[in-house]
Amino acid sequence: MNRNRLLYGAAALLVIWVGANLALHFGQERHDRLDYNIDQLFPLDKPPPPGEIYASTLAAIMDHELHTGFGWRPNDFFLWGPKVGPDNNSDRQLGIIQAVRETTRIFKDHLTKVSSNQYDPNLVIADTDFRNDAEKWILPSPEGKYDDGVKHLRMYVAGLHTTPPSSRELNTRAVELIRLVQAWTDLLGDAHANLYRSTKDDGSPVHSWDCDHYFYHSQGYAHVMYHMMQALEREYAGQLKDDPILKTLFNDSIDALGKAALMKPLVVMNGSPDGLFANHRRNLDAYINEARQKMYSIREELERSPL
Repeated sequence: MNRNRLLYGAAALLVIWVGANLALHFGQERHDRLDYNIDQLFPLDKPPPPGEIYASTLAAIMDHELHTGFGWRPNDFFLWGPKVGPDNNSDRQLGIIQAVRETTRIFKDHLTKVSSNQYDPNLVIADTDFRNDAEKWILPSPEGKYDDGVKHLRMYVAGLHTTPPSSRELNTRAVELIRLVQAWTDLLGDAHANLYRSTKDDGSPVHSWDCDHYFYHSQGYAHVMYHMMQALEREYAGQLKDDPILKTLFNDSIDALGKAALMKPLVVMNGSPDGLFANHRRNLDAYINEARQKMYSIREELERSPL
């Protein structure tokens, strides 16, 4: 009787464990899809002020991470934090915030500022807010600072609609856009290196149970760039219309980033190149590297472009 009870108890625990992991998998899969359609929010026949789509998309990305699913995971209290529980979304969010920081910095420093012009005050605050420690629990909490960053991005958008505008519009000079593409290719280069690394920084080997950290962190980069490339495609629609090569490169980059952003294996496997099992890091890197190479071509085309 006692043995049967132990067997039933073990079976029940196994069912609960499998069910919990499946729920987390499908919950993460749902969370990874940002319900944000630029063409619906900003109809083509009603063009918004330059900079609105860019800032609104950036705000939507961070708002989604803060207020859906389990919220901001990297700084959860140690008793139930990512070190003792599921960490896939935490790793992904660390990649997201790193890409958001670079995307905001270029927006503030270059896309809305030329030469000796002053910085946009709302973008200065948003940029500072997003640089708060992503893993700090309190004093201050990243949730509070990131929420404030989202608020100031939306204040920037509101300032575009005042008379006269109190926010600095996005400019469309090729030289400024090149800076953003360069920052993104640098991040994708970091992702590529991590997806292929076999040793950690301390020289110890990368084990199978380490691979998901690199996988989801890299995917966080792709998630931000996927949505922001769509925003750029609309912001620079007039210029892309006159350069079919550049438009094709944009579309190819968006396609590769979208596939990278939504890959969600049930288990991130680390199979050998000629083995029976998949190597999901290498599979993700195929899309990451495709987007990176297309961005190199975008940069070359922009350097030749008169815009």
